[in-house]
Amino acid sequence: MAETHTSVLDSRAIERALTRMAHEILEHNESVESLALVGIHTRGVPLSRRLAKKLEQISGKPIATGILDITFFRDDLGMRKGQPVVKSTQINFDLTDKTVVLVDDVLFTGRSVRAAMDALSDLGRPRRIQLAVLVDRGHRELPIRADYVGKNLPTNFSENVRVRLAETDGADEVVIER
Repeated sequence: MAETHTSVLDSRAIERALTRMAHEILEHNESVESLALVGIHTRGVPLSRRLAKKLEQISGKPIATGILDITFFRDDLGMRKGQPVVKSTQINFDLTDKTVVLVDDVLFTGRSVRAAMDALSDLGRPRRIQLAVLVDRGHRELPIRADYVGKNLPTNFSENVRVRLAETDGADEVVIER
């Protein structure tokens, strides 16, 4: 049976979603000085940079950004085939008393976000952690929810949601593969 896909968001829709999310982040946080965005490898990184740029354009103030690798914090590390691909964590600011917005592309089971929170706690003690995702597809296995969502996308468990970004994939789109 041939795999089919349905386009859910194009580049303009992704841009609109990120703009809306940036406004929501500013509305729910009293001070941009204590705000930091941390992107989860891989596609959370360019999404966090885009959000930070929008936040800076709206507020007129720079936003601290960082990159988080969760490879060794995953609970499925021993179940994966082959050696894990370890990327770098780059957080060049103190997390203490910061509101850290974790940024990822898709929220699914919640396990990656749990791993990200574990990784962050090894690096410091933020005042608060919030979650921003481009797509929330449901099917949570852990009690985790996003504070900021670009698009809620109910899916079947057997479907795959693919986020493609210009920085990593050459184009912006979100598709459901069946």
